[in-house]
Amino acid sequence: MKLSAEKQSLAERHCQACRVGGRPLRGEELRHLAGQIAGWDVVEEHHLCREFKFGDFAAALDFVNRVAAVAEKEGHHPWIHFTWGKVRIEIWTHKIDGLSEADFVLAAKIDRTLA
Repeated sequence: MKLSAEKQSLAERHCQACRVGGRPLRGEELRHLAGQIAGWDVVEEHHLCREFKFGDFAAALDFVNRVAAVAEKEGHHPWIHFTWGKVRIEIWTHKIDGLSEADFVLAAKIDRTLA
């Protein structure tokens, strides 16, 4: 039996495309989802941001490549800032110029790549 979306973890869900003109998440709805992704900052109720640190360039690059594979599979692409030993990821839904559930799903899937 398949779990309802409410009972599935964010990482088990799939990114759902938004409609242009849809409304971004705000308030309690936003706080509820943010509580499910540790380590991510919600910036001005507009985007998610998290910085990851690694021991060297190769480890950071490997992480970027794993994130890229997840993003491509989900059809939802974050901004990835990459340098020696550090990766910063920013996620938001461009169609609505703000946050949607898909952004939190992608963040959870990115976290899962660290395991």
